[in-house]
Amino acid sequence: QVQLVESGGGLVQAGGSLRLSCAASGRIFSISSMGWYRQAPGKQRELVAAITSGGSTNYADSVKGRFTVSRDNAKNTVLLQMNSLQPEDTAVYYCNAEVQVTMTLRYYDYWGQGTQVTVSS
Repeated sequence: QVQLVESGGGLVQAGGSLRLSCAASGRIFSISSMGWYRQAPGKQRELVAAITSGGSTNYADSVKGRFTVSRDNAKNTVLLQMNSLQPEDTAVYYCNAEVQVTMTLRYYDYWGQGTQVTVSS
């Protein structure tokens, strides 16, 4: 019904930058919140950053001042600009969207397949 496709992960040295992109497609009437979560080996998935359709943002304390989340409502995309990356940022990053689908107008939570971000020291 709805697909989230991520891109932009990879390997970077500490202090470097990466930009993640996520595009939503399918039976979309509207999207309320879009954002990024991450999961490191042996740890629970955690919120990294989220943004509402109105532009309000929420960040994990560990990434404030280093990461910036933005979205294009017309294109149903969300970006995560990650600067000053550190080894502790290494994780699989997942795109998330709260989507109001067509026909039923119900809200559902959707996830991308995940993209690996590895930061070497």
